[in-house]
Amino acid sequence: MKIVLFTHPSFLGHKSMPRFAQMIDTGMKQKGHEVTVWTPKAVFFKLSFKKVILEKWLGYLDQFFVFPIAVKLRLLNCGKNTLFVFSDNALGPWVPLVYKRYHVVHCHDFLAQQSALGLLQENKTGTTGKYYQKFILWGYRKAINFIPISKKTQTDLHFLLNKTPGISKVVYNGLNQNFEPAEDIEKVRELLSNTHEIDLSKGYILHVGGNAFYKNKLGVMEIYDQWAKDFEINLPLILAGEPPTEQMIAFRDESVAAKSIHFINDIDDLQLQQFYQGATVMLFPSLYEGFGWPIVEAMASGSLVITTNEDPMKEVAGEAGFYIPKKPVDVEKLKDWKKIASNELERIIQLSPEERRVAVTKSILRSKEFSSQGFIDSIETIYQEILNHK
Repeated sequence: MKIVLFTHPSFLGHKSMPRFAQMIDTGMKQKGHEVTVWTPKAVFFKLSFKKVILEKWLGYLDQFFVFPIAVKLRLLNCGKNTLFVFSDNALGPWVPLVYKRYHVVHCHDFLAQQSALGLLQENKTGTTGKYYQKFILWGYRKAINFIPISKKTQTDLHFLLNKTPGISKVVYNGLNQNFEPAEDIEKVRELLSNTHEIDLSKGYILHVGGNAFYKNKLGVMEIYDQWAKDFEINLPLILAGEPPTEQMIAFRDESVAAKSIHFINDIDDLQLQQFYQGATVMLFPSLYEGFGWPIVEAMASGSLVITTNEDPMKEVAGEAGFYIPKKPVDVEKLKDWKKIASNELERIIQLSPEERRVAVTKSILRSKEFSSQGFIDSIETIYQEILNHK
């Protein structure tokens, strides 16, 4: 099988999407297939001199003006049986370049398009952003074949398409790193305590994620603050991910538990694995997700996960997860939500050793259903089905 894999340009600085594309690239090559990666190069982007606004617009020139020209030239040397694979539906504007040939689009989430269409109350999109998302939507609507990463993503895809897809088959993400429980949790906590100069010896509450609205990082802090008010504080909160916003810092400073809230930024893969391993519980109350990588990563590492009682979080965590309601948009209902969530947090923290052992075992078993090999095997079958369809 000859595959051309379209990926996001490296100059955008994404993390999860390059890993996803790399999993496809490596996995398909290991199965003996020929994979070529096509991605925009930084031409105009280099002229931005690190000015953020200028970077964005010059990056658009590289992605949507220079790169399509390069693609059209490369297509002259591509055989008719080449399969064109788009690693993300956000690469939609490139789909019209090859939509009359064998192709498939991997779909992660449609939150940006839903926001632009006014479907998500929690997030407003500016004028230019709305045009950009319409551009992406116009592009992937040209496609025929899709592989959503969850049933929730598939439902959203079918809602946004203006036609019935030829192929739309869900394939869950596979773990693309080696997450596993620690042999000695105390040693992991001691190492992290020494590295970050925070006492984590008794455990900690962990959140992993960026600052995007749907990650609900402020909601994590609100739950922790309520927990600190209602119960005796004995575990710190670790927020691993992007540097905090001014709003997050202000909330932390005003919290009754200010000294126990810690932002950990720019950690490497090894440190991320260690944070998962040493956590007492992972608090992941996302508003929306396409899949929810941290849920599986934490479970595979032997951590318990509290997440939102909606798909795809429920879809991923299954019976191994612990659930709280989605954070309400209505401010008047926020107080009750924080109370419910903090009570559940306390309940999980206070599990007996035997209850915790059983729950951890269920988490680890659940995580094994999301293997990278299973992912590769499934997409290979779909790829071949597309090529066999005349």
